Amino acid sequence: MSEESRTARRLAAILAADVAGYSRLMGADEEGTLAALKAHRRELVDPLIAQHQGRIVKTTGDGLLIEFASIVDAVRCAVVLQQGIKDRNANLDESRCIRFRIGINVGDVIVDEGDIFGDGVNVAARLESLAKPGEICVSATVREHVGEKLPIGFADIGEHTVKNIARPVHVFRIETRLESDSAARRTPENAMLALPERPSIAVLPFQNMSGDPEQEYFSDGMVEDIITGLSRIKWLFVIARNSSFVYKGKAIDVKQVGRELGVRYVLEGSVRRASSRVRVTGQVVEAETGRHVWAERYDRTLDDVFALQDELTTSVVAAIEPSLRQAEIERVKRKRPDNLDAYDLVLRAVPDVWPAMPERAIKALPLLMSALDLEPDYASAHGFAAWCHEIAFVRGGAREENRVGAIRHAHSAIAHGRDDATALALGGFALGLVAHDREAARRAFEAALALSPSCSLAYGFGSVVMATGGEADRAIDWGEHALRLSPFDPINYGPCLAVALGHFQRGEYEAASGAASKCFQANPNFSFAHMLLAGTHAKLGRTGPAREAAKRVLELEPGYTITGMCAAIDFHRSIAEPLSEALRVAGLPE
Repeated sequence: MSEESRTARRLAAILAADVAGYSRLMGADEEGTLAALKAHRRELVDPLIAQHQGRIVKTTGDGLLIEFASIVDAVRCAVVLQQGIKDRNANLDESRCIRFRIGINVGDVIVDEGDIFGDGVNVAARLESLAKPGEICVSATVREHVGEKLPIGFADIGEHTVKNIARPVHVFRIETRLESDSAARRTPENAMLALPERPSIAVLPFQNMSGDPEQEYFSDGMVEDIITGLSRIKWLFVIARNSSFVYKGKAIDVKQVGRELGVRYVLEGSVRRASSRVRVTGQVVEAETGRHVWAERYDRTLDDVFALQDELTTSVVAAIEPSLRQAEIERVKRKRPDNLDAYDLVLRAVPDVWPAMPERAIKALPLLMSALDLEPDYASAHGFAAWCHEIAFVRGGAREENRVGAIRHAHSAIAHGRDDATALALGGFALGLVAHDREAARRAFEAALALSPSCSLAYGFGSVVMATGGEADRAIDWGEHALRLSPFDPINYGPCLAVALGHFQRGEYEAASGAASKCFQANPNFSFAHMLLAGTHAKLGRTGPAREAAKRVLELEPGYTITGMCAAIDFHRSIAEPLSEALRVAGLPE
């Protein structure tokens, strides 16, 4: 590979951090210091970097070099990181406290095989060395770009001549509203952070309503697992546990919490245990307006406390995702069309994708293409574009351009979405139904579930691909699991379809008819629901209802044929043959 092909230049925000007094700490307690530093990285530092869209370029024993595309994200990450470390040190002896020094610069960098070089990096390192333990020093360029975007102050500490940099560097020290000589101003009540660009949520400690202090471990453990589960949702910014647990045991004003943590949504709840049963309640509130986005109550038998904790965590995370997405769609509808970024454009497109109607899917495609013009590597945009082309191909005339588009965007969604469960599920679905590559689809679904075990989208889409491939038992299992995870999801017609197909293949026509009816209820304009109703009614000898359902199929898809549908989806013969026979009896054209 040539030198030119391996190197590139780009503008970046660079954050350099190291542990103050690392040699002293290691000399006093080598194993304890190393364990504490690893815990800080695992539980606070690395999650914060990921949440703020940062990339760890390299690490040393006690240091980090991190690259951000956004200067504001870099500074916000540093401020929250320093406060988090301060909280974690609160009950430790001074001699055991780990404190970071941080320097932030913005400049042109050379990128070579993942590493970055240049004066932009060198200045960040020198700024870090000027910072005192627990402080953040930034260049004048950073100070200028951040301006008033964050609720922080800047102390001008003048120009400094630093090693290997020709000109003096003008340095500013960040002063946050969390720091003050008075105890009152160190409380969360006075901290205010700007909202991130993407939707953001804080999960507050759940109230222990049992009257038993020993049950705190159950509610705290569940909240920590919910935070971990939500942080796997790529499009969601989740506040780290150390920041949200500052509010434990305090009277909560949701609007104030939203301002202080810089989040749009707040999840709060309670746990009540009585005898052998436990009740968990939760609600998501839009902090600014106080509007309820989601609320649910779960009653369970307390057989295995850890299994119960896992089940409740999975259920809560799966239920919250579609509710938050819908809330975001409603919010974006209120934005001016000339003020939309790539994320907003995708959200505007999604309501036209969910109904799975060809004309609506084609309407959504220009918005998704505009999003990809702004962010060519946007995995979810590729995924939804793949789904739009799949809808148009399977139910809109089997045009070659849609087949090619579905496959191309599916591959891009999977390539760019290795850490995005939604993109992987969408890409896998299109590959399974349009490219008929069910093995590649299976790998995508499994990768999505490895990232996010509560991803109902992966279970739902996976169930459809399995059903069309003749895997009746697994299709029913995955479809029912998707419905359990997200019972009110707007695309539940998918797993209902899979369950109906699975029962049909097994010759369980009453069960297939029931599932097809649920598919129809979830989406009355979904032609496949009517097709399955026609087929199951025919198998059960209900000629009149079968013909009525067949008539509705042709109203929704005037060009529908049995052979065309089977060719487009490539049904496994174990289902293609009995289904085709039933559809002919119902009166659908060959």
